[in-house]
Amino acid sequence: MLIVLVCLVVGTLNPAFWQVSNLFDMARSSVVSGLFALGVLVVLAAGGLDVSFTAIAALVMYVITKLVTDLAPGMSMAPILLMAAAGGALLGAANGLLVSALRAPSLIVTIGTQYVIRGFLLTFVGTALFMNIPASMDAFGKYALFHHQSAGGGTSALPAYVLALAVAAVATWYLLQRTLMGRAIYAVGGNADIAQRLGYNLRNVRVFVFAYAGLLAGIAGIMHVASNRLANPFDLAGSELEVIAAVILGGARITGGSGSVLGTLLGVILITLVNNVLILVGIPSTWQLAIIGAFIVLAGMLFSIKRTR
Repeated sequence: MLIVLVCLVVGTLNPAFWQVSNLFDMARSSVVSGLFALGVLVVLAAGGLDVSFTAIAALVMYVITKLVTDLAPGMSMAPILLMAAAGGALLGAANGLLVSALRAPSLIVTIGTQYVIRGFLLTFVGTALFMNIPASMDAFGKYALFHHQSAGGGTSALPAYVLALAVAAVATWYLLQRTLMGRAIYAVGGNADIAQRLGYNLRNVRVFVFAYAGLLAGIAGIMHVASNRLANPFDLAGSELEVIAAVILGGARITGGSGSVLGTLLGVILITLVNNVLILVGIPSTWQLAIIGAFIVLAGMLFSIKRTR
């Protein structure tokens, strides 16, 4: 409802919103945040909360980009993505192990690991941009699935890396809805004590969900580099709350045990709309956070009314 409302209002005030090029831009802008949101969804469904995913993405994308450029500049995209997924999964699994071993709230643990990773980047990398990315990553970022030529002669393209979000969405849906691990995730998020009595291994579930979130964060980091043609170690910092807001807007409870892939993707679309199209109707960018906050409050009211009924 909110997505339809925003589209109708913006499209009425500025018909340029309905141009194909604008839709392509929104799809492009949704990829990285969508990958992050799918990882957050899995963690939230298990009753946890992860805010370190942007730091994991930054570390993975910078380290892999530099290593490939210096040691194997001719490496193809497939092994780069595999390394990113593995590196992100390892860092995420470390979060899960810490949460399980320390028996501390996952929010506190991941805030700590986020600062550790960003401190490492500041100490050994600094704030320097890395613009000489591998040729395969540059080519992947430029490859388009579809080209569209407008009536005015301009050409817009739908990038191939949007497929990464589509594949991740299908994989996450299958994980949550068609596997025993998916049942365990919802069970642990609904009530960890009851889930443990039923035989679910809480430690394994927690390590898995954080590893999965880290895996998607690693891939998201490579998608970010490919789409922007540079690796900035602090480019993604500060987007954590927007991603979590998208997942909550999509219907996931902050206390765990609920959430869906479709709802999460709709939440990402709504956040992307707010961040990218309000400028078309003359609303200053400084109002974006206020509008997102209002949407979250409104969505919370709707969820509350639905549960009451």
